[in-house]
Amino acid sequence: MVALAPAPAFELFGLKFFEGKKADAEEVIGDPQAYSVDVAVSGEDSDIEKKLKGASTLWKDREKPASGAAGLLAKARGDYRRLLATLYSEGRYGGTISILVDGREAADLPPDTVLPDPAAIHVSIDPGPEFLFGQTSIVNRAPPPSSRRDEVKLPEDEGFAPGQLARSGVILQAERLAVEAWRQQGHAKARVASRSVEAAHDRDIVDATLTLEPGRKAYYAPVTVEGTERIDPKFIAWMTGLEPGQEYDPDDLDRATKRLGRLDVFRAMRFQEGDEIGADGFLPMNLVVQERLPRRFGVGASYSTLDGAGFEAYWLHRNLFGRAERLRLEAKVAGIGETLDPADFTYRIGATFLKPGVYTPDTDFVASLIGDREVLEPYTRTSVNAEVGFTHMFTPELSARLLLTGGVSRFDDDVFGRREFANIGLLGGVIYDSRDNKVDATEGYYFEATLEPFYEFNYGNAAARMTAEARAYYGFGEDDRIVAAGRVKIGSIGGAPIDEIAPDKLFFAGGGGSVRGYAYRNIGLPGPDGTITGGRSLIEGSAELRARVTDTIGLVGFIDAGYVGADTFPHFSEDLRLGAGGGLRYLTGLGPIRLDAAVPLDPRDGDPDVAFYVGIGQAF
Repeated sequence: MVALAPAPAFELFGLKFFEGKKADAEEVIGDPQAYSVDVAVSGEDSDIEKKLKGASTLWKDREKPASGAAGLLAKARGDYRRLLATLYSEGRYGGTISILVDGREAADLPPDTVLPDPAAIHVSIDPGPEFLFGQTSIVNRAPPPSSRRDEVKLPEDEGFAPGQLARSGVILQAERLAVEAWRQQGHAKARVASRSVEAAHDRDIVDATLTLEPGRKAYYAPVTVEGTERIDPKFIAWMTGLEPGQEYDPDDLDRATKRLGRLDVFRAMRFQEGDEIGADGFLPMNLVVQERLPRRFGVGASYSTLDGAGFEAYWLHRNLFGRAERLRLEAKVAGIGETLDPADFTYRIGATFLKPGVYTPDTDFVASLIGDREVLEPYTRTSVNAEVGFTHMFTPELSARLLLTGGVSRFDDDVFGRREFANIGLLGGVIYDSRDNKVDATEGYYFEATLEPFYEFNYGNAAARMTAEARAYYGFGEDDRIVAAGRVKIGSIGGAPIDEIAPDKLFFAGGGGSVRGYAYRNIGLPGPDGTITGGRSLIEGSAELRARVTDTIGLVGFIDAGYVGADTFPHFSEDLRLGAGGGLRYLTGLGPIRLDAAVPLDPRDGDPDVAFYVGIGQAF
């Protein structure tokens, strides 16, 4: 039987288990050793019993034999440490652990002990009382930061305070936070100089004192780059944004890693900080990279009972001139099967060029030229469009773009006949995205606003198109297993009448990314013979309640609403279309696979009785 005495308990906590020393490995010896095991935990705390069983390899591997008697004993000896660590993690420092193998304590048996086959193992654990923190202190802690960017959670707010449950993980977390507070203020080599943890078993309390050694403040030395083959290492060093002489900040390294990741030219990369800060205060920084192959191509196919079959292909060069310039050529044909007339197919061909690191490491130059023919129910479009401009990331959450746009297009529909448009304009947009997960958010906000002033030459109109969309997510319950999500979108066009605006700039609603239950783009302005045209104003809204039933299965209930108006400013007296339904989610590492079923609550001609939607990621 192993008792938790004051000194050995924390010596094990401080020096063995929690500082990363591994438990004895099970030796692979001789014949398989079968065994049976039962685990008895004193008290009525089912939660700690579950955690203790989960920590025991004897229990987890009970359905397969050990590697010989010596392997079984090694497994048992390792369980002492694992179970002890589990008790510490729950603030239990006065418990006892007994592991009996064939009636004898495993800790007292030599490795060459002969055991019956199968061997009977009995694990008994008395967790003991919960210990609370008596006194907690951090010596030489970092001063309050001068910038909000350098703020770190206070150890006290994470449970490192008198009267709180003295979990071992709380002490380790307090160490990490105390060190990180110094690192955020430029002390790259801050460390815990000493740790004093004492348990008073007569009072069931733990006193803990952490002493910090911040070291000197560090500044970046010039970044060196290793492993480049085709890309310019000086450009990559500049793209890190780590300027020589700049004060060290671990957030800089995180931003640099994400920025370099967006280049999509590296298979792997890592920063290596120097072991010591130089006498001049400079900290050597080395970036080790492994490049991807520069060229890539892909092909794809799709099929829909509504749209028929489609095929697409692309070719990509991601380091065209040696500074991560990206050129993508793409082609697509769709609508095959619904009709066999090539004149009714949808086509797309285009080229997109991106040059990163223009003016600043966070500014990209983008240009594209796209020619396409799109056959939709409301109209058929044949067009060539071009964009050229810049995108910029101000922070990981905030980005913006400003593009010069232009194009010519021809539209054929049953309401206005054939019309031609030629326009030039600007497209400005801003995005704020603080979601914790882009495809399955449980908290955070998303906001996007765009403004597109343009001039149309054939009709001589100056007009502007505006959209704004906001999304919010709130998770509650254990591990945020239930999430409430909401979305609102508005749009407006001013400066020209509907019949003098290109239909692809007008607003439609309906479909999987809009108002579920209605046909795609079937919410608009009614025309003759049941036709639908776009409008000059839009309002959409969605509300979802998402519940994770198991680790892989989720259920969703939702309601969507939207309408399209004829005027620049919406009139709420106009018809509002509602759709409602539910969905199933299969949760994967890449995001949830989505299956939704929705019914229109105010169906019109062309709308289905029930609509099904399949995709990857949540609906919004």
